[in-house]
Amino acid sequence: MNNRVSLKEKIGYGFGDAASSMFWKIFTFYLAIFYTDVFGISAAAAGTMFLVTRIWDTANDPIMGIVCDRTNTKWGKFRPYLLWIAIPFGIIGVLLFTTPDISTTGKLIYAYITYTLMMMAYTAINVPYASLLGVMSANSNDRTSLASYRMIFAFGGSLLVVAIYQPLLDFFKTSMAETTSYQLTMVVIGVIAVVFFILTFSWTKERILVPKSQENNLKEDIRNLMKNAPWFILLGAGVMTLIFNSVRDGVAMYYFKYYIIDDTAVSISKMTFAFSTMYLLLGQAFNMIGVAMAKPVSAAIGKRKTFMYAMIASAILSSLFYMCTKEMVVFVYILQALVSFCAGIIFPLLWSMYADTADYSEWTTGRRATGLVFSASSMTQKLGWTLGGSITLWLLAFYGFQANVEQSPETINGLKIMLSVVPAFAALVSGIFIYFYKLSEKKMIEISADLNERRGKNDNSDS
Repeated sequence: MNNRVSLKEKIGYGFGDAASSMFWKIFTFYLAIFYTDVFGISAAAAGTMFLVTRIWDTANDPIMGIVCDRTNTKWGKFRPYLLWIAIPFGIIGVLLFTTPDISTTGKLIYAYITYTLMMMAYTAINVPYASLLGVMSANSNDRTSLASYRMIFAFGGSLLVVAIYQPLLDFFKTSMAETTSYQLTMVVIGVIAVVFFILTFSWTKERILVPKSQENNLKEDIRNLMKNAPWFILLGAGVMTLIFNSVRDGVAMYYFKYYIIDDTAVSISKMTFAFSTMYLLLGQAFNMIGVAMAKPVSAAIGKRKTFMYAMIASAILSSLFYMCTKEMVVFVYILQALVSFCAGIIFPLLWSMYADTADYSEWTTGRRATGLVFSASSMTQKLGWTLGGSITLWLLAFYGFQANVEQSPETINGLKIMLSVVPAFAALVSGIFIYFYKLSEKKMIEISADLNERRGKNDNSDS
């Protein structure tokens, strides 16, 4: 068997997160303001809807991981779902941004149904995609490299969607209703995402197989996960990191629309962008730079220290947003670049470390349950995303936000707090969690060597 992970395969793996992140960023940047300012439901109702639907969605992640662990096809355990779910994923994305001509109550019901379906489709394709990292290579450095490609493409997908989303909306709005323009924008983005997922399916390979002697035992797999201390530490760090990102991303459009006053004012060549679009583009660009630096920095000082220092820096820098006045757009951009750089560094490390906890579990228990480990990890990511999204909308309601009107000084102050103090606190707690993570690079080399020896013995005994 060829165990080398080729450049084409790394690129193919990256396309999958480009697709997922295109939708993720649409959800975090644009969905809340779509619901309140276009679709026509209140911030409080949308926040509660996010929480209720995602409780069910969060439970879906480990279920999907269990299903993947028990899937056996000629393509492997995880890759087939990238092919099977891609088209439904794109279609439901269009339905999510469709505004039916019905009552407010009917719209709320429609939002509950379509958002639930969207999150189920996201789970059905993203859990197998995330789990694929754990079976493409057993080498910790390869995993960091794959995770770095994944994150570079993720932020590349985010950068792409931020760059084309508003221009597509504006283009379609010139000849049709605003609600229809949202539909057609999502058709374009959905087609791109489907193509990316199919490329990931086509260009990747599963190499690490479950030991032939291992029998299915869900109860034991769950018991082993509950004993996996490093995984629990990453759980806490991951949840707080997602709250940090979700609140920052979720409030950004409100901050620019109602505080900065988001006019089209930035010109690049012959193209003009709103202040908010430039803010988001800048964030995605520096996210990508951070991702590119994750491997060399972590190779020099270790994953744990890199993660911890990046989160502490993010907390300090985020808190400075509160001091920004509406005239300090340049300073806002500088802070956005620096915070985004720090945030970009940690995400490849987080997923690489999750893969390490899967190896740690196999090393300590003799059983491998990659799908369960990654699905449970994905579940915690969604929990952080859920809490962050709901907190954003609930805080908007708490500070007296009303859609499409001039906001009160109290509401404006609330927007500033939501872009600064709230994410700074979440970043700091994430850094504290990761302080207690003990799977060092030296320890993972020992674990990997021991597992390779065991797998070699198992292969010889089965031949």
